[in-house]
Order: sequence, then structure tokens, then C-alpha cells
Amino acid sequence: MSQQTALRLGKYLGQNPPRLVDTLQSLWSGYGAIERWQLDDGRTIIVKRIAPPTEVHHPRGWHSEVGHQRKLTSYRVEQHWYQHFSPAAAHWPITLGTFSEDGTTYLLLSDLDAEGFTGRPESLSPHQIILCLEWLAQFHARFLNVRDEQLWQRGGYWHLATRQEEWQRMQDASLKRAAAQLDRCLANARWQTLVHGDAKVANFCFGADRVAAVDFQYVGHGAGVVDLAYFLGSELDGPRLAAEAEHWLDYYFSALQSALSLAAPQWADLESEWRQLYPVAVADFARFLDGWAPEHWKINDYSRGMVSRLLAEGNFFTKG
Repeated sequence: MSQQTALRLGKYLGQNPPRLVDTLQSLWSGYGAIERWQLDDGRTIIVKRIAPPTEVHHPRGWHSEVGHQRKLTSYRVEQHWYQHFSPAAAHWPITLGTFSEDGTTYLLLSDLDAEGFTGRPESLSPHQIILCLEWLAQFHARFLNVRDEQLWQRGGYWHLATRQEEWQRMQDASLKRAAAQLDRCLANARWQTLVHGDAKVANFCFGADRVAAVDFQYVGHGAGVVDLAYFLGSELDGPRLAAEAEHWLDYYFSALQSALSLAAPQWADLESEWRQLYPVAVADFARFLDGWAPEHWKINDYSRGMVSRLLAEGNFFTKG
């Protein structure tokens, strides 16, 4: 496989076949791999090699035609993203090209390690959380009200329309009944931006006092707090979320306001709506986990408490 890939990359780049340096990770469910390759001049590039298997082995036992098509769509979305969107204040890899041959797609990207983004911590310091929140704020500010029909019309991999199987298997009956309304609240947000869609700790790479993001398979339209709720839930456990979430929410909105050029009434409207939608975003992700992996560590007292309060108050039913 590596020799074949080397020949194809060399042909596409118009040079000698590059050398495989490292396989960084396999793609979910065996759909390919992410690899580092070295070129003739010593530079390294990242190649995302997408090769859907004939037999799929999902890590959690989930596989269906719906899931297969969702993954294929996600790779098309990611290719479109890298081909048509260039990084600015919020950094991500630069596309160097893409091509397909014999059912395999090759997405060639700049190597963030070569740019100094070598840090891959499993947990973050407070300063690293700040860097990520500033990245999200810059990203959401840049793409506020931007529409692109080639991206996901709902950013994120867990929205209800693509997770009906998981909805059927939910154990929390109250949350299951509320799922459609939670989904509508987020879909009908007046203020929309592009969301990364998978903004977890593992998808951020750290340099000297800066951060970059990878994995844009689920980038699409939505309220910015969808990314925020998902990011905080990927880093903080239940007790820390209970103690720190409000602080980090305030920091994010301060950074977002600084990155935007909105008149005071518009900003007040956006902040009010997105703050109200934050618990909805938490509950919506909890809805997905309840059907997909009810034993997951991200289901905790904080998320359960947020869901209980939201459903008891019933306020979210007036939104959207």
C-alpha cells in the first residue's frame, strides 16, 4: 500500500516518489489513514488517504448504510473546506492538492509540526483552554452569517437528522421526547456561523502561545455554542464543568465580541441568543450520547443536571 501511495503521490506532485515517515492515525472504522511523507527537498507533508473499506468494523459496533454515507459526505465536505477556505487568525492546515485514483482519495495538507504546532496534550492547562476559546471565537466571528451549500447544512456529527438509529435506542425517555424540539431550537437560531463540528481537545495542535485545528469533516452551519459546549465537554469532567463552565462561557463571549464588529444592539441580541442556546447544545449532545454510548464518560452529573433543568423549566420550547 505505501509503495503504491508513494508512486501516486510522486506522479501527482511531478517528482520522485516521497518517503513514508510515519502513520499518524487510522481513520474511524478503517476508512483510511493519516500519514506524514517526506518530499525530495526534505519538506514533509500530511496525506489523508481515504479508502472506504468493503467491510466496516465500527469501534462501538455501529455500522449502517446511513453511517457509511455520512462518512463519505464528511470527506467530501472536508475536501471542499480545504480547497475553498484559507486560514487566517484561526489557523488550520493549508491544502496542497487532492486527487482520486482507484477508489482512494488523497488529500495533501501542510504539516503543522513543521510550522511549530507540535503539542498534542491529552489535557489542557488553563492557558491552552484560553487559546482554544480564542481560536473558536476568531473562527465564529470570521464566518458569522456565511453560507456555503457544499458544507454541512448542520455542522457537527451528532445532529438528529443523521442519528435516527441512535435516537431509537435512547434510554432517557424524557430526553428522547424532547429531541426534535432541541434540534429545532439549534437549527432555527437567528444568529448562525460556521462551526468546526468536531472541536474536541484531540483536534487542536499547540505551538508557542498559539493553536491550530485539524479535522474539518463536520464543518457546517450552526450557532457557535455548539462548538463551545462540545469543546468544554471534551476537556472538563462533570465537577470541573460545574465549577468552571460559566467562567469559560464568559471568556468565550468576551473574545467573540472583540473579534466582531457589531453594533451594541446586534451584539446584545447574538450574545443573549447563544447564551440561551448553550444548555440546549449540551442537552443535544447528551441526547446523542444516550443513544450511541450511554456509558460514555461525557455523560456526567453536569450534563444530566443541565438536561433536567432545561426540561423542567420548559423555556427552550419557546425558542426556534
